[in-house]
Amino acid sequence: MAKPRRAKTRPAPARRARPSKAGRSPQSKPPVGLQAVPARPAIPERKSSYIEAVGVYERGVEALQRRDYSAAADRFREVLQRYPEERELHERAGLYLRVCEREIRHVEPQPQTPEERIFAATLALNANADEEARAHLMRALADDPDNGNAHYMLAAVYARRGDTAGAIKELRQAGALDPETRALARRDADFDVLRDDEQFRQIVEPPTVPGAVRRRPRHRGGR
Repeated sequence: MAKPRRAKTRPAPARRARPSKAGRSPQSKPPVGLQAVPARPAIPERKSSYIEAVGVYERGVEALQRRDYSAAADRFREVLQRYPEERELHERAGLYLRVCEREIRHVEPQPQTPEERIFAATLALNANADEEARAHLMRALADDPDNGNAHYMLAAVYARRGDTAGAIKELRQAGALDPETRALARRDADFDVLRDDEQFRQIVEPPTVPGAVRRRPRHRGGR
């Protein structure tokens, strides 16, 4: 009886070892779900407006110091509305804005007559509030166009602002209405910038009247 033949067992094929993560080549793809996140693009830095905001704030403080509450309030509102990112200025700007609004509500009654407006303009000029003075004088002249004093003070305002043509025009009008203003202008420091102007000298210098030839006294001979 023949012996049964034993089945030959084939050796299992050798399994190829998977390369470790450290041994992967740069070209190998990462597993699904672990793809590399692309780098976030750099965000450009925002241009700071702090210096500009501080400039507006400081102009508001200057207006507040000269008691121009309306102008100061406008500047502080500009800081709050135009520069919302400058939070460190908001607290002080808001505080000063409330001060201005309180003063505006309790401000003295506005002058009504030309004399009252000229007096208010004088106070404004002494406080270096030239624009406020000009506004008072323009209202005074609207009611009294032939007021020599108002024309004279308006000439001073224009001279302080460097408006030579405006100053000469108003000073000439003042001299025609009130000759005494010419002598005032010769001593007024507000017109120092016009000292070398020929038109200014013609207005303020007294007219030269040709003098008559002085007669020599007769010699009376006596015996």
